[in-house]
Amino acid sequence: MANIQISPSASVQFEPTIAVNWLNPSVMVAVAVDLRSGPPNIGLYKSIDAGATWTTTLLPLPTGFAGIEAPHIDYIFPTTFVVLAHAFDSDGLSGSIVSYTSADNASSFGPPVIVNQGFGQFVNDDQVVVVTDKAGSSPFFGNVYTGYTHDYNTQFIPGNTIFFNRSLDNGNTYSSPSLLSSVEEFEEFPGIAITLNGIVIVGWINQPPGNTDLKIRTSSDGGVTFTPETMVASVVVPPDPLPGYTFRCLTYPSLAADISNAPTTRGNVYAVWQDFREGYSDIFLATSTNFGVDWGAPISITGSPVGSQNFFPAITVSPADGAIFVTYYTNRVNPLNLDVYLATSRDGGMTFTNTRITTTSFDVTGIPLIGDYIGNAIVPQTGRLVSVWTDTRTGTENIWFGDNQ
Repeated sequence: MANIQISPSASVQFEPTIAVNWLNPSVMVAVAVDLRSGPPNIGLYKSIDAGATWTTTLLPLPTGFAGIEAPHIDYIFPTTFVVLAHAFDSDGLSGSIVSYTSADNASSFGPPVIVNQGFGQFVNDDQVVVVTDKAGSSPFFGNVYTGYTHDYNTQFIPGNTIFFNRSLDNGNTYSSPSLLSSVEEFEEFPGIAITLNGIVIVGWINQPPGNTDLKIRTSSDGGVTFTPETMVASVVVPPDPLPGYTFRCLTYPSLAADISNAPTTRGNVYAVWQDFREGYSDIFLATSTNFGVDWGAPISITGSPVGSQNFFPAITVSPADGAIFVTYYTNRVNPLNLDVYLATSRDGGMTFTNTRITTTSFDVTGIPLIGDYIGNAIVPQTGRLVSVWTDTRTGTENIWFGDNQ
């Protein structure tokens, strides 16, 4: 379980996600915010030897923008990768969602496409996630879905809502946006899951000072229309920053569905999030066995010591056998230093084992931002779970890679 640094040491990087070519898992592609050229840009880190070595480059900044951040990546059969991110103007406003597509295993990318344009002090689109339909039984196989936070009236009386777009052509064009959440509540950073039969599930956590709960809406027609909101669970949002730390710590859901043919778990949907209900930040999981209609009571999955802090969960479910993998940050080994741990379940989320991914704890004392998330991806053929995270063991925030084997 070696750890490999995949980004340059001389500059800061954070907010990584990763995707694997399921047909050729030697090809792995990660993205992160990368400051090597000065303003925030999208660092692209690619391996063609299953993660042993990596090349690095920067995606081109879209014309008219001063920087770009919050990238997210996913894979589309057979050799396509799609990256979505938040581009912004020099004043830090007018944030827009931008999409990049590569049809040649991330060797080259087409020009960036505007998914939703921001406008001055009125519209800022941020906190984007992209998920592609890789369920072989789905009638919408290959669709690209993106959800993001749509901030409006950003310098007056600001509001946050969850918007959603879809693409039917590998991210080259996108539909008009759909508003999914209430304008009377405050939400940020959605999660998306796609089920065995192609149902799209989008979830978010309403933020204080209003009710704090995890809600979802589902679409059975490929993201054209959505059902009314369903509440998954109430949530106690952890303090921001967490006790003992200085970095921002947003609370949001990560969703995934079982698209395997495992008889006991196929079709299950899982949601994970960080929760302060026990007086410290822990990772909770809720399960739906009927494609998001109903949800079971949430359970803690970390087995972490009382009083430890566990946060930024990212969930992946194996399409081969339905195994559940959740990576997260924790300070359970060497407080207040951080590690990355992996919670694994092979019985549909009833029980979990937790193992350490990082080979050394790392210090985040005084750091104002370590990014808002980490990422993982599955190699279905071998059950290998690969992870990327922000790590300071070099003295600088860099992107590191590890796995469960």
